[in-house]
Amino acid sequence: MMDQPPRIGRLRAGPRDAITDVAGVTVGHATLSDGAVQTGVTVIHPHGRDPFLHKAPAATAVINGFGKSVGLLQLEELGQLETPIALTNTFSVPTVAQAQIARCIAANPEVGRAWSTVNPLVLECNDGYLNDIQRMAVTGAHYDAACAGAGPDMAQGAVGAGRGMSSFRLKGGIGTASRRAVLAGGAAYTVGALVLANYGVQANLLWGGQPLGERLAAAPARPEAEKGSIIMVLATDAPLDARQLKRLALRAAAGLARTGSVYGHGSGDIALAFSTAYTLPQLPTEPMPAVAMVHEALLDPLFQAGADGVEQAIVHALWHAESVTGRDGHRRAALRDLLKNLP
Repeated sequence: MMDQPPRIGRLRAGPRDAITDVAGVTVGHATLSDGAVQTGVTVIHPHGRDPFLHKAPAATAVINGFGKSVGLLQLEELGQLETPIALTNTFSVPTVAQAQIARCIAANPEVGRAWSTVNPLVLECNDGYLNDIQRMAVTGAHYDAACAGAGPDMAQGAVGAGRGMSSFRLKGGIGTASRRAVLAGGAAYTVGALVLANYGVQANLLWGGQPLGERLAAAPARPEAEKGSIIMVLATDAPLDARQLKRLALRAAAGLARTGSVYGHGSGDIALAFSTAYTLPQLPTEPMPAVAMVHEALLDPLFQAGADGVEQAIVHALWHAESVTGRDGHRRAALRDLLKNLP
């Protein structure tokens, strides 16, 4: 029996080994756990200011686009966040998006009138195996509660949006990690990762590079298709523009692949990266920031940190998740419980 999860890579972690090691980033959860309802909301705040007035530079990378998110189109075009990043189940995307809009209007009454409309950003995975997703149990109040409870210390595993998620036929959910990247010349930056893990063929599971999945259970009667999804969020305090952040987001796929994913036909694999080094003003009367970006030739340590951080976050999601029984008696066992019985 392992008493701790594998440590991924050689780079040093931040003090929490979490996305919140990037200064200013906070995370909050609202968890619904009542019989057939096993779901929730997770919110990532990029900084402590109004995200509509002070937009964080950001980019997305769609590794495999089997998903139903809201807000990615404008994010791709403008390269900036206008709301916190919200994670939830597939059928709750419209409700959470509406809650984001309402919260933005409450803080900025001219949104949609004298000012432009806001671009809500909600990313999703399908938790319908454990959660009765047709109940659409998530409400705007749950999004507000996740926002209100956001802080630097965060729970992992079967919490928030991760409550009903499955990975490798095990209990999946929320995981996080961080890595410190030292660039040539000595500049040091943090890259934090947070994942919503809901993907994977069990036989393919790699655990710190070791083939664990084939040891966990007998092979299914017929080959499994890789279904489900994973959302991978990377935050950094490195000064990067939206184009560079897209390059960083793409490296999340390297960490995902190391766990045994091949980004199958039915898997929605989406990565997003943002920087906290500066913000972009909403109002045209305010000056745009003059920021010296990291040179292209110096990005490799950040790429390494992103890949290692995503793999570690996935490991943490599986390690911290508890067993959950939900809709129609469906059950996903915690990996840690199964490891006790392995030789």
